Amino acid sequence: MTHPVSRRTALKQLGAGTVLATSMSLLHATDAAPAPARKGRVKQSVCKWCFDKIPLEDFCAAAAEMGLQSVELLGPKDFPTLKKYGLTCALVSNPSVTVGETKGVGGIPKAWNRPEYHDALVAAYEVRLKETAEAGFSTLIVFSGNRDGMPDEQGLENCALGLKRIMPLAEKLGVTVVMELLNSRVNHKDYMCDRTPWGVELCKRVGSERMKLLYDIYHMQIMEGDVIATIRQNHPYIGHYHTAGVPGRHELDESQELFYPAIMRAIVETGYQGFVGQEFVPRSKIAAEALAALRHGVQVCDV
Repeated sequence: MTHPVSRRTALKQLGAGTVLATSMSLLHATDAAPAPARKGRVKQSVCKWCFDKIPLEDFCAAAAEMGLQSVELLGPKDFPTLKKYGLTCALVSNPSVTVGETKGVGGIPKAWNRPEYHDALVAAYEVRLKETAEAGFSTLIVFSGNRDGMPDEQGLENCALGLKRIMPLAEKLGVTVVMELLNSRVNHKDYMCDRTPWGVELCKRVGSERMKLLYDIYHMQIMEGDVIATIRQNHPYIGHYHTAGVPGRHELDESQELFYPAIMRAIVETGYQGFVGQEFVPRSKIAAEALAALRHGVQVCDV
């Protein structure tokens, strides 16, 4: 998209000293290879955590400059910075609460498959749903939690029971709740929502158009493979996508096994209108090189 804040204006807004020097370096990286005209059939976003060494303000300026429409997995405190650069948050991060002595409830390991967390999660998500809608954003992430000995069928029942409690508000506000599919072989040992059929069954049991899946291509390649066929068969239940190279979760380059142009074409062919979030971790920690990798990934997915 064309962003209303010019490069020069963005640099003025970022101030002097270290921040200015960093910003000049980042924006210089975009000068090295002007972006070609985009086809624009895939709306693209990027996950900020993958570029955690780059300050948010600098990252938003660079993302907007290279034509991204969103920086995601951020919370309400970051929304004003996104809006300053004309960006949306295609996927809002989860709230985190303490239940008794258990901290971090709502995150990947401890979440909706435990009924003892439901009351606290419902209260926290009702607030986050309102914050998401008030900001003009429309998608919010949830997690299943780890098995920790729980049978998958019991986890399905528990997750559906809890998530049904927030669906009326999600429907009223027009916010889609997406549960992320993660691999339990490499990155998130024991995570319950680690297969597409389990996630699809959860969506069916919740029974709301505002309950979908976050189909993470990297994670599901590790767990299942057969990515394109899975997308074609299950696209009505998918509300968001993430990318990364396999193996290693790095750049979308020729060192990894997935062919992203074909995957993106398959997504477009389903009629999907949402965002695809770049969630690879660049090998280089040098900001200019990391942003060059992001620019390349955006081009790869522009089909």
